[in-house]
Amino acid sequence: MSRLKFIKKKHSGRDVSGSVTVRHQGGEHKRFMRNIDFKRDKIDISGRVISIEYDPNRTSEIALIQYADGEKRYILRPQELSLNDVIKSGKDAEVKPGNALPLNAISIGTVVHNVELMPGRGGQLARTAGSFVQLMAKEGDCVNLKLPSGEIRRVRGECFATVGVLGNVDWKNEVIGKAGTKRHMGIRPTVRGVAQNPRSHSHGGGEGRSGIGMPTPKTYAGRKAVGKTRKKKKYSDKYIIQRRKR
Repeated sequence: MSRLKFIKKKHSGRDVSGSVTVRHQGGEHKRFMRNIDFKRDKIDISGRVISIEYDPNRTSEIALIQYADGEKRYILRPQELSLNDVIKSGKDAEVKPGNALPLNAISIGTVVHNVELMPGRGGQLARTAGSFVQLMAKEGDCVNLKLPSGEIRRVRGECFATVGVLGNVDWKNEVIGKAGTKRHMGIRPTVRGVAQNPRSHSHGGGEGRSGIGMPTPKTYAGRKAVGKTRKKKKYSDKYIIQRRKR
């Protein structure tokens, strides 16, 4: 892998011309990006946890792993993973928290995180604090997974996943406390469209309080802000066995 840390570049919601394309961004505190190993491709090489760290760019904690060949990598830290624990990746690894295995090598009912959708692409499912995916069944070359949303999805058995539930479950109970904390996070104030003037927002203007106008609500750029914006059918629909909304 490349460097473990590098300074996160600021964009503040602006494009290459300097125009604001995403509002309410800017003023973020200077921070480092940690290069997380989502692929877990150090096959059959054991590693030891040498530190557990806070990452300002994600809700879950991260663990620094020292592998037997001398390389160091960051991984997402499961709840049960502690200092000096030994982890391993590969189809012959033990099914214990922190180890990464193909889904077809993990027993039914096991909870996992950092699950791949395509072999070798790297983990894409269940990467936030406290999240996990449960193995429900095995059907031929695929396994059925129950996602945190309640959706049941079919994934190829050779896709890798890491055993365990991600830690820092109480992150959602943290109280922001003051406006300055939000500014450090890079989130600027949000002003309602009806409170602005008509040149700044399509909902602005009028004498006294005014509604959002007809025929439909719009964004500050005049585009429609209601209605369905997704395509009716996605390429991955065929892998969904049960949707989260029944």
